[in-house]
Amino acid sequence: MKLASIQAAEKKLLLQTYERNPYLFVGGQGVYLHDEEGHDFLDLLSGIGVSALGYGHPAIEAAIQDQSKRLLHTSNLFYHEGTANLALRLTEISGLDRVFFCNSGTEAWEAALKLARSHARLLREKGRKIGTTFLAMEHSFHGRTMGSVATTHKEKYREPFAPVMPGVEFVRFNDIADLRAKFSQDICGICIEPLQGEGGIHPVSQEFFAAARELCDSTGALLLADEIQSGLGRTGKWFAYQHYGILPDITTLAKPIAGGIPMGAMLCTDEAALGFTPGQHGTTFGGGPLACAVAIAVLDTMQRENMLKHIHDIGEFFKSKLQTLATHHDCIVDVRGMGLMLGIELNSAELAKQVAAKMMERRIIINRTSETVLRFLPPYILERKHVEIAINALDEILKDLAATYAGTASAGEKSHG
Repeated sequence: MKLASIQAAEKKLLLQTYERNPYLFVGGQGVYLHDEEGHDFLDLLSGIGVSALGYGHPAIEAAIQDQSKRLLHTSNLFYHEGTANLALRLTEISGLDRVFFCNSGTEAWEAALKLARSHARLLREKGRKIGTTFLAMEHSFHGRTMGSVATTHKEKYREPFAPVMPGVEFVRFNDIADLRAKFSQDICGICIEPLQGEGGIHPVSQEFFAAARELCDSTGALLLADEIQSGLGRTGKWFAYQHYGILPDITTLAKPIAGGIPMGAMLCTDEAALGFTPGQHGTTFGGGPLACAVAIAVLDTMQRENMLKHIHDIGEFFKSKLQTLATHHDCIVDVRGMGLMLGIELNSAELAKQVAAKMMERRIIINRTSETVLRFLPPYILERKHVEIAINALDEILKDLAATYAGTASAGEKSHG
């Protein structure tokens, strides 16, 4: 059995940074992954939001094959055909003006933080009173590099690496009074996930987002929207901030952008872009020919197939099914999310852990975030029949586990928003 030998080799050779599930996947097609024994697993996590078009998609395969025969890498000292082409598409759908390409979400967020501080420096040089501090949100998650960790709220991500980047203060999520109390001329940027992912699928409120925009406008600070998990169609719009009618100064993308090829992007306004000049920031591999070609194929496929409407419709169906499920199980505290970024909160961390494990035993892949939340980030090509399979499995598992967890205290009142 390959799995056992690979597990033994990894235990000896790899840094132990992940607690892997004991499954070995060797292929995939559509919304299904295939393991070494030929079993099909319904993937409702899509590689944590990465494989947006599922597995074996012909447009992605064709783009990889074509570009791999022509050019894989040149360096950013030269031009190639893909960067401007992809940047045009991203600016058209985002409402922002300029793009920086990189390799991952955390790298995109590092670029955003550096740009915000550099932009504030330019304002100070012009006589404006503005500082270097960021306001970030409680329960936020922005990545694992040092700047990203500094703006990530949970101590378990920051404390082992202290001291992290200074100049970050945390605001209670969706607490406008706390936001206003902590905002001052010392703030160079407000960091928001319009829909928190790792934090438990919590959407920002319209009022809070608007207050953040207003405060930034009052001093010249920048509004940074982290769309690494929620962006590029995941919520039923190209960007989650578009649900609110609020345009940030900077946004970041990664996970689904190139269908599984590592890629990230930071987008910004022309005004914010003044913070960078040649040599101030860069990346060796960012925006390479292969990643750009695949990202263009992903975007073209989504637009050609009107996928945003499908994501909205199937997402509403999925959410309604979860809400109905919640009326039958007292252990479900809340149902949250937009489009195909959904979560159900259970009243026990151990119960959530057990449910996720039982779903895997039934060959349905989900995961648990923020301890008590079951997270769903399925491929955009999900169909109703796949939703029904997942709901039926969840219903049966929760019924089976109900007796064991009947006495668990509820974490809060039901509010299926």
